[in-house]
Amino acid sequence: MNIDELQKLASKKRKTIIGLMSGTSLDGVDAALIELSGSGTKTKIKQLGFITHPFPRGLKKKLLENSTPSSGNVTDICKLNFLIAHIYTDAVKELCRKSKFNLADVDLVGSHGQTIHHLPQKENYYGYSFGSTLQIGDPSVIAKLTGVLTIGDFRTGDVALGGQGAPLVPYFDFIMFHSIKKNRALLNIGGISNITVLDKKCTTASIIAFDAGPGNMMIDLIAKKYFDVEYDKNGTIAAGGKINEEVFNWLKRHDTYIEKNIPKSTGREYYGAEFLTPLLKKFRHISKDDLLTTITEFTAYGVFRNYEKFIKNKTRIDELFVSGGGAKNKFIIRSLKKYFSNTVEIKNILDLGISSDAKEAICFAVLANETLAGNRTSIQSVTGATRSTILGKICLP
Repeated sequence: MNIDELQKLASKKRKTIIGLMSGTSLDGVDAALIELSGSGTKTKIKQLGFITHPFPRGLKKKLLENSTPSSGNVTDICKLNFLIAHIYTDAVKELCRKSKFNLADVDLVGSHGQTIHHLPQKENYYGYSFGSTLQIGDPSVIAKLTGVLTIGDFRTGDVALGGQGAPLVPYFDFIMFHSIKKNRALLNIGGISNITVLDKKCTTASIIAFDAGPGNMMIDLIAKKYFDVEYDKNGTIAAGGKINEEVFNWLKRHDTYIEKNIPKSTGREYYGAEFLTPLLKKFRHISKDDLLTTITEFTAYGVFRNYEKFIKNKTRIDELFVSGGGAKNKFIIRSLKKYFSNTVEIKNILDLGISSDAKEAICFAVLANETLAGNRTSIQSVTGATRSTILGKICLP
């Protein structure tokens, strides 16, 4: 592909795009195939297919090891960078096969990559002050293996400008879901919970969005450690236990992130095993069911506490749309309804025409199109960067 062909693709009125996303759950890659027209607020999409392509057995453990400073290995990270790209490529091919769509007819791939470490706060290092982030699954490898133009590494440009590099979804939320009639918020509960607030009068410059606290990450760790399951399906285990006030109050005291001012973002480096270790040591005597119930309740509390502290005085939301794996956890949804009482309607993102599983993958398909269109998708008020900017690296096939 040459520059003339790239420009021709950018001006194409209707494109077929695949979005790829693997998050903090580390269980596989979500791949969504969409038909897209327009850009910016004129973007129109139609979902043509979606799959979750599982990671090979044992890879989650290897990724966890290499997300932690004490056990990270430069040789492993080098290999994982290419391995993840190969797995993403397999996901692209499987998606096309199951959607009965020819890979050669795909115009573009948008890939988030797998976050291995995220350190957006500025630190002094050899005389320089900067934040950093690392997503593996190099988009250049995906482009070469699929033969499709690939855009990835969306976080890097924002962090380079002093931003958090996250969340990246708010721009997508605004152009796809903004309402002029109601104040909306969109809550994605993956490994981390992130929220986007869309006041009915807002513009991209006034969007409020940030990582609100833990999502499924700590729940999954407890589910694996004590119940030998990858996650608490539908919140069934949590529903069988009781909230332990002693544990809940410990979590409120020790979780400094929830009270941290915005803009802010977080990940496994905060809510991973190191966060849980002192809790598990201190509360050995607590029923494992009650422990999981309490941590699940705390996930919903974190969302509400952030709403009370950072959102409510500026925008009283009318409806909250939930997506991500946590949208299927009935205990979390019930707890959210309890906290928000009758003041906010709690709904599933499916009510807006997009499945909760596919939303983030679709987001990166749309963000890739915005890169080609030359639109700035980082939001200064959200990430704290010195300016908004076009995100993503364009990798030729």
